[in-house]
Amino acid sequence: MPTSATAKAATPEQPQQQPPSSALDRYFKISERGSSIPREIRGGFATFFAMAYIIVLNPIILGSAKDMYGHQLDNAQLVTATALTAAFTTLLMGVIGNVPIALAAGLGVNTVVALQLAPRMSWPDAMGMVVLAGFVVMLLVATGLRERVMNAVPFGLRKAIAIGIGLFILLIGLVDSGFVTRIPDAAHTTVPVQLGGDGHLNGWPVLIFIVGVLLTFALIVRKVPGAILISIVVMTVAAVIIDAVAKVPALSWGLTAPKWPGNPVSTPDFGLIGKVSLFGGFEKVGILTGLLFVFTVLLSCFFDAMGTIMGIGDEAKLTDANGNMPGMNKVLFVDGLAVAAGGASSSSATTCFVESTAGVGEGARTGFANVVTGALFAVSLFLTPLATMVPSQAATPALVAVGFMILAGSIREIDWSDHTIAIPAFLTMLMMPFTYSITNGIGMGFIAFTVLRVAAGRGREVPAAMYVVSAVFAFYYLMPALGLT
Repeated sequence: MPTSATAKAATPEQPQQQPPSSALDRYFKISERGSSIPREIRGGFATFFAMAYIIVLNPIILGSAKDMYGHQLDNAQLVTATALTAAFTTLLMGVIGNVPIALAAGLGVNTVVALQLAPRMSWPDAMGMVVLAGFVVMLLVATGLRERVMNAVPFGLRKAIAIGIGLFILLIGLVDSGFVTRIPDAAHTTVPVQLGGDGHLNGWPVLIFIVGVLLTFALIVRKVPGAILISIVVMTVAAVIIDAVAKVPALSWGLTAPKWPGNPVSTPDFGLIGKVSLFGGFEKVGILTGLLFVFTVLLSCFFDAMGTIMGIGDEAKLTDANGNMPGMNKVLFVDGLAVAAGGASSSSATTCFVESTAGVGEGARTGFANVVTGALFAVSLFLTPLATMVPSQAATPALVAVGFMILAGSIREIDWSDHTIAIPAFLTMLMMPFTYSITNGIGMGFIAFTVLRVAAGRGREVPAAMYVVSAVFAFYYLMPALGLT
């Protein structure tokens, strides 16, 4: 789960440091960091099983959306793209960054791509904007501006952006599972959504979702490693059994009906790799809107990754007394490259996963754990039939759990006593789910922050960059009234 909130994992007692015994040990500084090869291997396995749910979840989120031409991405190809990019970027982070921080398609960013970008352009255009956002991240790292840009956005708003994305993810999980549905306009009601399809919870698929949510939270409460993945597997097996016995109509399951594949092993389908148009999206939506879309993807990745990297680095005892981590620029550069790689593979932006704390809890301290995790993602490339049999109702409880964990990890860190930050944070986090747009949440939060700080006589406290970005968002919202769209 890509979020700056980090769940504290129990850190094993550090073994006595031993001198390097091999080239592998020396390269990854395994003994130097108080770890061992067996611990790194255990950590790599723990991280993989904690975040492997993304192989199922990312295709469901991206595969359920259509671009402006009505095209949908192939589910099997998305599984391949998701696993391949996770394997490549995780290995790269391990070998270059030498930190136990695994990467995969980011929840929240894939929502931006599926629900904001794709409906207004083609899929290659949307993925091209993700690649551009990755290039911007790498440029900011190369010029030393990434941390400066991050510092320009107030801490409270950064946390509100994370919370808003969490609430948005939660709503998507409720909608995609059928637990909540939109009331047709023909009903002439002022209530926009309802429980189930007719105001009631009906059918076996919804029951699978409800039990899945309860099981996921029960496992989390008991601190079971890989809780989300275990829940997905258990509920998928239950769905297969129920589907066979009760003969549930295929459409009731949504994107995928839970049918056991004849052969669980298959050749990966690389059909989506490289299907990118870097600047085609600007032709569809215009320069300003296109830049705002790139900016939204950038922000969705930017602060999440920074917080996750620092949080995991601190938990793995890789930071110094000032909170700085050696080799940070390498880590940040790989993170930017991962964003671009995700777009290039059509799996959406790839980012650092907080589930890496599972590996740290097992003793991982170096990039060798990432090598193990990346290798396991590579093996999963050949298990596409198993991933594509998971119905939405078995996977979407993960979105509810992720939404909660993001909220729980960030909401207490906002200063609610200062209304010039509390109100913008409030608008940011609520406008994302209520308008079904992360861009709107960020824009309204930024504008409100700038206006309220000026109104309170604290205009000098607003960074110049915030004035510029707020003005751009204000102009964006005024464009229809000015006849510019």
